[in-house]
Amino acid sequence: MQHVAFIGLGNMGGPMALNLQNKGFAVSAFDLSAEALARLQAAGARAASSAADAVAGAEIVISMLPAGKHVEGLYLGEDGLFARLPKGTLVIDCSTIAAASARKVAEAARAAGLNMLDAPVSGGTAGATAGTLTFIVGGEPADLERARPLLEAMGKNIFHAGTSGAGQTAKICNNMLLGILMTGTAEALALGVKNGLDPKVLSDIIAKSSGRNWALEVYNPWPGVMENAPASRGYRGGFGTDLMLKDLGLANEAAREIELPLALGALAEQCYRRFSADGHGGLDFSAIIQSYVEELSV
Repeated sequence: MQHVAFIGLGNMGGPMALNLQNKGFAVSAFDLSAEALARLQAAGARAASSAADAVAGAEIVISMLPAGKHVEGLYLGEDGLFARLPKGTLVIDCSTIAAASARKVAEAARAAGLNMLDAPVSGGTAGATAGTLTFIVGGEPADLERARPLLEAMGKNIFHAGTSGAGQTAKICNNMLLGILMTGTAEALALGVKNGLDPKVLSDIIAKSSGRNWALEVYNPWPGVMENAPASRGYRGGFGTDLMLKDLGLANEAAREIELPLALGALAEQCYRRFSADGHGGLDFSAIIQSYVEELSV
């Protein structure tokens, strides 16, 4: 039985680690949340007392953390995990961070005799729970093949984007487009409803027309249109507004580095920045529709 350390048991990491445990891997898990740890322990995983405890004896280490500073803090420096892991250990970071940060950590891993992949995911909390995530991987092909059984236990689609950092670049491209699609979907639904249309009927019409998109069909932002969408749960859970804001910031930062103007990406970031500043950063990112329809506020 392969021993896997999993660090970071949030809305995404928790279900991912649970799928690994349920599919025959021996998981040692760590998170700052005692509640998150207890859920994994109840499923048979070992609840570690620290990140260092989690990786003791692990053949593969997986992390799912909020931002690049957390990833660098976990792995780098004299107290980082890279100083503790035996040579040949495979490290898979599933966080969404800047490509430059991913390359920095990967270079440090190589210097320590470790193998590393950046493997951010797409598919949301529903995909994490169902084990149908899409993994967007940067790193060496041989390391991806070694990681494939674990990724297949947590996801449905696995793409090799290129060398270290490429997974992160592809992920921020995807999430920038998602942010644009959600703001556009919110505007379209608000326009229709304020002109007397039923949001469910309008969503059905658009879903069969040229405006169809993932945000509308899978993650509808209007409460009651989709039973399992965060919009129908008070915009709780799912993918937070502040996380979308972080990803839009990463996309626009990457664009500035290569002097590529991103009109829509920059506008979407402004929309989410205002919404977060109004105190909604903890709500699911689909709650952006509240910017247009005040009575949907929670």
